[in-house]
Amino acid sequence: MESSDRPRYVLGEELAIRKLVTFYYREMSRQFYTSGEKHDFWEFVYVDNGELEVFTDSGRHHLAQGDMIFYKPNLFHGGKALNSTAPNLIILSFECTAPCMAFFEDKSFRLHENERLLLSRIVQEGLQAFDPPINSPHLAGCPSKRDGAAFGGDQLIRNYLEILLIELIRKGAPGKDAARLSSVSVEQHGDEFVSSVIGYLQNNLARSFKFDQLCEEFAISRTRMKALFREKHGIGVMEYFNRLKIEQAKRLIREEAATVSEIAERLGYSSLHYFSKQFKRIMDMTPSDYARSITARAERIRGKPHDSVDNGR
Repeated sequence: MESSDRPRYVLGEELAIRKLVTFYYREMSRQFYTSGEKHDFWEFVYVDNGELEVFTDSGRHHLAQGDMIFYKPNLFHGGKALNSTAPNLIILSFECTAPCMAFFEDKSFRLHENERLLLSRIVQEGLQAFDPPINSPHLAGCPSKRDGAAFGGDQLIRNYLEILLIELIRKGAPGKDAARLSSVSVEQHGDEFVSSVIGYLQNNLARSFKFDQLCEEFAISRTRMKALFREKHGIGVMEYFNRLKIEQAKRLIREEAATVSEIAERLGYSSLHYFSKQFKRIMDMTPSDYARSITARAERIRGKPHDSVDNGR
């Protein structure tokens, strides 16, 4: 049989996303409030940290860390920070006319690890693909492609997003239980170990560790500890710990829970100078500059009566 005569299987397509409207990673203040709006495209909001109350035409929803909510086209929605937390939000809106999108109407989800991983990959690609990046306080409205962006970034965002939606639909289909392996794979064991270390670090943010102390605490070799963290997070465990401290510092600044000096002391820094140096190295701004940027953003949001959770403009 000639190769040109061989039959071809045409791959099906349940949904397709070709256009983004907005894509933000927002660090809100504890005073965050938006009176709401509605628009003719789909949107989801994921709470990466803190708590959020959302109000829509269909009722009120309390979202905690790990929760995601979808807004169908033309659904009025708004929201505010809850319980004096300063929420971090992933906000992504897009066009999609596939009939299966009806599944997401009036739906919220608690994401599992594989779904959070897909969302993390979408965010990582968004940070590299657009200018300004999606976590910039200067980003408003539709994203613009960055000059010199990595090859295939747009396509990966689209593919990961479509896969995430498909996974959520599959999870919600009646009578469909995902097949589970009877034994724990080496990869799963490595993930569980890294999660255990991260949990330990999160519970000890006020302490100072040396790398050898952590290896001894978890009875693991230096080489294995380095390999596991770099494989999963792309950085070493001590740098990861530094970033956890800075994320906590940012949250305390946004919640206005302490002065900069008090925050440095709470997080176990030897001096205010060293804390400020580490903060600027990771955030490219000082703690004081970060606090001013949060205040300015909150004032901009409050200054526009119909600003939405989805735009922060």
